[in-house]
Amino acid sequence: MGQTTEVAPQHHWHVVGVSARGVAHIKQGTPCQDSHVWRALPGGAVVVAVADGAGSAALSQLGSARAALAVVDWVAELLKGDWPQDDNDWRDMLIAALQTAHDSVVGAASKRKVNLRELATTLIVLVATPQLAVAAQVGDGAAIIMNGKSDPVMVTTPQTGEYINETIFFTSPDYLKAVQFGLWRGEVTGVGVISDGLQRLALKMPEGIPHPAFFNPLLQFLHESDDLHDAEQQLRDFLASDRIRERADDDLTLVLGALHHVSEAQHASTERPADKEQVESR
Repeated sequence: MGQTTEVAPQHHWHVVGVSARGVAHIKQGTPCQDSHVWRALPGGAVVVAVADGAGSAALSQLGSARAALAVVDWVAELLKGDWPQDDNDWRDMLIAALQTAHDSVVGAASKRKVNLRELATTLIVLVATPQLAVAAQVGDGAAIIMNGKSDPVMVTTPQTGEYINETIFFTSPDYLKAVQFGLWRGEVTGVGVISDGLQRLALKMPEGIPHPAFFNPLLQFLHESDDLHDAEQQLRDFLASDRIRERADDDLTLVLGALHHVSEAQHASTERPADKEQVESR
């Protein structure tokens, strides 16, 4: 680990995220088992977590909510000190965050005196700055970035088990062996994190390549949006549209972040903003 890093204060993130109940869950009368958490940190970094609770697990919505919040809390705490300087440091930091999040889910299961399997969930955590993006993932879903020059770039890709539609859960005993780590060094202008419910729409499968036609218009819209409450509602409406629902019946989570540049005049006239955060589990 190196000295504390202050990432270009002339940048800040516009972030919106939605976790929406799937058509199948509505028909079955079950809750949304997806969760997401994001936090914009002083200095220009953003942390995003998306967790997808197992449909067969009775308390998976609790597992996904605990995992997403705990991993973001721990990453934010670690980044208050020395920032990772190389790939191994970043990997170690995210592994420590995953272990803390896993302990939180284990604690929730113990408190309720249920088997950990009842809180089964996947987990993705992504950290992005204007110059870097790093992610760790257990299970399906994906983390992508935009670099302002080309099509969306994958940081992590969906993981599957031995059989089609089988995934690896963050609550599995060997979850650390299944961790996928990805790192991108270079310009980062936007980020996107999705749960499994959007894979067929957002990614070209089985390759796991992001569809530019899905991500580019959404991120361009967010870059141009000044009203984030309105942008979030429009994102919610988009996920509830017939176009989406006809092709996806699972719970849907999409978190998007667009990097905005603050002019020198704006920066000189404002105090550095406090941490911003969104937590959602429906």
